[in-house]
Amino acid sequence: MDQPKRAAGRREWAGLAVLALPTALLAINNSALHLALPTLSADLAATGPQLLWIVDVYGFVMAALLISMGSLGDRIGHRRLLLAGAVAFGAASLLAAFAPSAEVLVLARALLGAAGATLMPATLALLRVMFPLPVQRTVAIGWWVTSFTAGNVLGPVAGGLVLDLADWGSVFLLGIPVMALLLITGPFLLPAHRDRAGGRPDFASALLSAGAVLVLVHGLKELSAGNAQLVPGIAIAGGLVLGHAFIRRQRRLTHPMLDLGLLADRAFAAPLIAVTLTVFTNAGTTFVLAQHLQGVLALPPLEAAFWLLPSTVAGIALSACSATFARRFRPSVLLTTGLVIAATGTGVLTQADGPAALAVLVTGTIVLRVGVVPVMISSTDAIVGAAPPERAGSATALQETCGELGLALGVTVLGSICTAVYRAGLSGAIPGSVAPEAAEAARGGIGAAVELAARSPGEQGAELLDQARQAWTDALHVSTAIGAVILAAAAVGVWSVQRRRVG
Repeated sequence: MDQPKRAAGRREWAGLAVLALPTALLAINNSALHLALPTLSADLAATGPQLLWIVDVYGFVMAALLISMGSLGDRIGHRRLLLAGAVAFGAASLLAAFAPSAEVLVLARALLGAAGATLMPATLALLRVMFPLPVQRTVAIGWWVTSFTAGNVLGPVAGGLVLDLADWGSVFLLGIPVMALLLITGPFLLPAHRDRAGGRPDFASALLSAGAVLVLVHGLKELSAGNAQLVPGIAIAGGLVLGHAFIRRQRRLTHPMLDLGLLADRAFAAPLIAVTLTVFTNAGTTFVLAQHLQGVLALPPLEAAFWLLPSTVAGIALSACSATFARRFRPSVLLTTGLVIAATGTGVLTQADGPAALAVLVTGTIVLRVGVVPVMISSTDAIVGAAPPERAGSATALQETCGELGLALGVTVLGSICTAVYRAGLSGAIPGSVAPEAAEAARGGIGAAVELAARSPGEQGAELLDQARQAWTDALHVSTAIGAVILAAAAVGVWSVQRRRVG
């Protein structure tokens, strides 16, 4: 006879606050970086491709290692892995803060991604253990998502403040005190749970999963950048081959790194797809929008951050009500409704132009965030609840892998589309007297174009600035329109899957 599940007590709820620390930190790290991009780009003379790598290599590396780290946490204990990752994240943050070149910063961001891969599956796996009762777990996950949303609030504000007082490297130092607090409190409040029957770490599966994600993503990145199709095609094919080998190996193992049976469950697969596409669109939109506020609307970093506050505050308020919504509506209803709202908000952004552009952008981001929150909470709750406690790390790692892949690809694909439209719109606007390096940098991003216009004489500089801002506005409209279509299609797909499942 099954033992009754124990309700969480004070220690577990205090432990939830501890688990919220790395979650908020990862959000702070990315959202603050977006505001630093124009300054960073000018200071390090980063090219357009380097700028994209600085942003998305973090997600690529994290996505490649999440499944391996989730499985490792199941075997050695998620608390131990979480604390080790905190130390590594702090060290990589120091390297990023004092990076002397774009290449070193890309390396530091890759190391941050590797450390982040230890943090995310560990937090959700520990939540699964600490809150076995579904009602309490829904509330805990709601607050977990709230911490991520709060990180998005604190990131732009904290990043804007430090950018007003110091250089761009200071945004990476924000995580040091957060990691220190986690290291101090974690050993006392978090359980040392692990799967004692999980077997030894499977290094072959780890290499296959990491290789599949990295090679596949590299091919997609090269393809989205408009490079020759042969190399991207080979990379994509290679990634698929490695992924197929990984799946075959998991089916043969007694203790697989990834439980493939979960993917056959539509209640698990539909939320997984929904959260991936939501993160994809939200990440790409945020990447483009942060540069639009500063480059086109000429807002300083701190003011740009404050105009992003209303959307994140709305997300926090909605997250706090998550338990009430979860009791009243089925997960499929929350997923579909959230996707429709998010698609509407992204569609509003396509109308941002002229004197009312700022008001339209603020309204659109609020609606977008209101839609994102129910998607994140309901999908996370469904995925975490579907996994047994001893395999929670692997299941949540799969969710985080898809989420981080969506994050990285959103920046890469939508960012590359935006850059391509911007580059086409700027064609012929840069005077022939400009040095080739400066001209190429201006074609790569709005921040460099604004810098070049400021250095250009009188009417020539004003004309270049107007052309660059109009080109970036057109690029914003195209990328957000694509995002709105993706979210609307996801809503239709989730609703159709749920109807077939009920039928």
